[in-house]
Amino acid sequence: MPKLVNSVPKYRKHRASGQAIVTLSGVDHYLGPHGTKASKEFYDRLIAEWLQNGRQSQLGVDDGITLVELCAKYLQFAKGYYQKNGECTKVTPAIKAALKYVLAGRAEEPAASFGPLALKTIQSQIVAAGKSRRYANDHLGRIKRMFKWGVSEQLIPPEVYQSLATVSQLRRGKTIARETPPVMPIDEAVVTQTLPHLPPIVADMVQLELLTGMRPAEVCILRPTDIDRSGEVWAYRPSAHKTEHHGRDRVVPLGPQAQAILNKYLDRPAKTYCFCPAESELLRRNKQHAARTTSINYGNRPGTNRRSEPKRNAGDRYKVASYRRAIHRGCDKAFPPPPEIKDKTERAAWQSQHRWSPNRLRHTAATRIRHEHGLEAAQVILGHSKADVTQIYAERDLGKAMEVAKEIG
Repeated sequence: MPKLVNSVPKYRKHRASGQAIVTLSGVDHYLGPHGTKASKEFYDRLIAEWLQNGRQSQLGVDDGITLVELCAKYLQFAKGYYQKNGECTKVTPAIKAALKYVLAGRAEEPAASFGPLALKTIQSQIVAAGKSRRYANDHLGRIKRMFKWGVSEQLIPPEVYQSLATVSQLRRGKTIARETPPVMPIDEAVVTQTLPHLPPIVADMVQLELLTGMRPAEVCILRPTDIDRSGEVWAYRPSAHKTEHHGRDRVVPLGPQAQAILNKYLDRPAKTYCFCPAESELLRRNKQHAARTTSINYGNRPGTNRRSEPKRNAGDRYKVASYRRAIHRGCDKAFPPPPEIKDKTERAAWQSQHRWSPNRLRHTAATRIRHEHGLEAAQVILGHSKADVTQIYAERDLGKAMEVAKEIG
């Protein structure tokens, strides 16, 4: 009987165990319960890697730490390492999302068997799922860092990370992966139109960020104790900021307009956050009560229709996510969909297009400062160590370029 050199190994059932099995290069690989979706996906991935490697198997390592054990140890390390002010940063959830790709169908495999082909397969899966090029590159970077950490802890051989380092990131114009649009400044007229529909505290946060170019996180954690009010221009030193792990100091100058906004929030304990969601919620309820038309003797009295144990209570400070959601709710009120749009999907798309996020305020402030005072001033105000970083935030003034071109020819 002739040897079948072009056939693909079959997805089979191992009768003794009831598991699915496939034999690649003389090595049996158990795929999980026969007939399940997970086992078939595992089979498809192994065949893809086997074919891509010239019908040679790279999965012959049978000893050492498994992938699920390596991921668990790294995640435990990440929860302690990626912290700020006693809280896990947004890096930790991103790591969890990346590790799901690693563990999909291969959790019990030896970590030393994970090679460049497996990493390229994950890269292809992310692109095929419609994710952006930046999303794919960020996840691949997180996966590589886990294996680099595993080498430093002597959990896996050094050649594992060295081989993964040969996998290049996706480059712009060299891949079919979706490109994400750049973050652009928000028109100040749009901000002005949104402000009346925001809670008063959130509206003050927006105006303060627009004046100073602070990051949203820096606005959220502002406290009286962090502000030096000894000079004509106040100096705000955030208790935590994005580049503090590089040993850099961050000082935000607060001029007369910013001071006027903050004055009403400074008469409180020094280490209390100025912008408090619980305070904002109390103001909202008081406003509702003042506008009440039903007699107090009828209907619900204030506080009687509240849940005794709500799933979520207003906290002592805004987080970037809750700050962003508050702005989005204001945008939905300021820019309602036209009445003729009845479809829920179309209405949701309309709302998404007419929402703006607080990080765009920083871009707007950078553009205005650069236009009025130059690139160096924008660099200092934004707290950048390099001017080329400021260029990302400050959009080029095309009008000025047109004037120069008109004069020089």
